[in-house]
Amino acid sequence: MKKRKIRIIIALFLVFTIVSMWLLQRLVVPKYNKGIVEGAFAAEYYEETTDHDVIFIGDCEVYENFSPITLWQEYGITSYIRGGAQQLVWQSYYQLEDTLRYETPEIVVFNVLSLKYNEPQSESYNRMNIDSMRWSSSKYNAIKASMTEDESMIEYMFPLLRYHSRILDLTADDFKYMFSSEKVTHNGYYMRVDVKPEGDFPEPDILADYTFGENAMSYLDKMTELCKENGIELILIKAPIKWPYWYPEWDEQMVEYAEENDLVYINMIELADEIGLDYSTDTYDAGLHLNLSGAEKLSKYFGEYLVENYDLEDHRNDEELCKVYQEKIDFYNDMKEQQYYELETYGKLISFGAEAIED
Repeated sequence: MKKRKIRIIIALFLVFTIVSMWLLQRLVVPKYNKGIVEGAFAAEYYEETTDHDVIFIGDCEVYENFSPITLWQEYGITSYIRGGAQQLVWQSYYQLEDTLRYETPEIVVFNVLSLKYNEPQSESYNRMNIDSMRWSSSKYNAIKASMTEDESMIEYMFPLLRYHSRILDLTADDFKYMFSSEKVTHNGYYMRVDVKPEGDFPEPDILADYTFGENAMSYLDKMTELCKENGIELILIKAPIKWPYWYPEWDEQMVEYAEENDLVYINMIELADEIGLDYSTDTYDAGLHLNLSGAEKLSKYFGEYLVENYDLEDHRNDEELCKVYQEKIDFYNDMKEQQYYELETYGKLISFGAEAIED
């Protein structure tokens, strides 16, 4: 009897310790609900209740430049953006692999700018792209591929080991969002309505070698193969953003790669006039990203291209999907009105979007 009591006490102590450590971990991990919100993007995908015709993957050149709500309203296309700040090509590959655990889209759209990175870059960006992914072999492999020299797998598995020092810098939001968070994107799209005209960009650097790295291209190969294995059309794009500079030599490699692999590649920089973009009104940060006006123009243009070239169904006659998307439209419009109100009242955005990072 005495041994049994001891075992019960030990078991209760272990349970108490595990629960306490888990609660502490939930408290100290970054919440990403205000200021730099990009770290919240990956987790929002898992809240989706419907499948998608189109999945966008990539860096800020997808999540700041395309509006899935516009694609729905104009064409009845269901879409989602699985993008993140400075999302490297291998992170995009594993995000796509992770997506295929839940659905098989008809089209995947990958923005090619991240091919310029051949090696891991930054722990902070890694964390924003990977931490909120659900645990799976895809997340594990994304971590392995992304870790810089000072990072370790154990700190990804147990974030408390990485973030324990934040206990001294906790805010009210750490308690408020300890178990839940407010939505910050619209099917992965990050909204900004403010305007800052395109400025003067510096002269691009002269590179010693314009060839994309072997590691980066190997993951593009993996992405291409994964899409073909699953009967998915892969479209490669370069968003119509002129800085960071997109070298002609890089563009030539993409044209050649697309031809060799029977893929579509679209350089949208060359189509800016056709899209109707005005860089004096359609960007919020001097030309690095489009604002809502620009994103809606680009989405209307690209949506028209998709319906003309692919057999996509117009889902606007589906009552259940219409109910789902009406809630999304309401949230979209509410945020748009809130941001316009902030601009009119304060002369700037004061909500979570005001401190977006530049990747």
